[in-house]
Amino acid sequence: MQHLRVVSPSDTTADVVDLLRADPAATNVVVLAGCAVDPPGDVVMADVAREGLSPVLDRLTGMGLDREGSLAVEAVDTSLSHRATRAEAAAPGLSEDALVWHEVVDRTEAESRISLGYLALMALATTIGMIGVLFDQPILVVGAMVVGPDFGPLAAISVALVGRRWRVAGRAVATLAAGFGAGFAASVLMALLLQAWGLADQATLLADRPQTSFIWAPDALSWIVGALAGAAGMISLTTGRSGVLVGVLISVTTVPAVGNAAVALAYGVAEEATGSLAQFAINVAMIVAGAVVCLVIQRSWWRVRVWRT
Repeated sequence: MQHLRVVSPSDTTADVVDLLRADPAATNVVVLAGCAVDPPGDVVMADVAREGLSPVLDRLTGMGLDREGSLAVEAVDTSLSHRATRAEAAAPGLSEDALVWHEVVDRTEAESRISLGYLALMALATTIGMIGVLFDQPILVVGAMVVGPDFGPLAAISVALVGRRWRVAGRAVATLAAGFGAGFAASVLMALLLQAWGLADQATLLADRPQTSFIWAPDALSWIVGALAGAAGMISLTTGRSGVLVGVLISVTTVPAVGNAAVALAYGVAEEATGSLAQFAINVAMIVAGAVVCLVIQRSWWRVRVWRT
């Protein structure tokens, strides 16, 4: 169950209550008249089955309550209620499969903004990945993939493209570019420091590195894995399965590829830098493509499911 809180202008409250009481997926409707101060009005609360939440939010936003009032949703961890059980049974499908579009949009829009924490994590992750590839240490490469927060902006781009929210898509692209720019600069700096400290040089980069050579040598599997990872990441996002997302991050090579491109340029090995950037571009393009296709299928399937119910 999801707890829905609506701040409604007093002249709209009756319509909100009627909407919630008529919807079989909603229950435990509570009205607190005149309690809202900013924005002024009434507070209406209800518990709504997650699989029935999206149509409810569509109707409420259609009434303009996202502009003239306020809508907030939070998960209910435990609900001991026969009415709630009945509401879940009346809603279409399973809560685990439900696509709450407003939730997905809100979550990914937050990921489209540049923050100092995001830039710091991108710089650290890319530098760790660079060291992992340079010294042929796959454990460090995996660690860099997990630390890197680059899937957030990639997911924001995908959702924005499906929703035709071009401004958000542009902002997410800028955030992604800024993050990888920070990672690239940090990796170049670290590569030069390693060279100055006598820990690595061009010979280290040119040495045989069989365990991480795929980072700068893209092949057909790079395209396939990127698309599959994008689809898996989108399912993780829409269903709230964070454990799946960790596996997705491990499967793609965006962060290590940028790190290796940085060290290759720092050490004057242009061919390896080109291969790394190609691997990066393929992964980014296919992650977005896979995520977009998956989201379109999910959205269409869920709309049909709700309509049939």
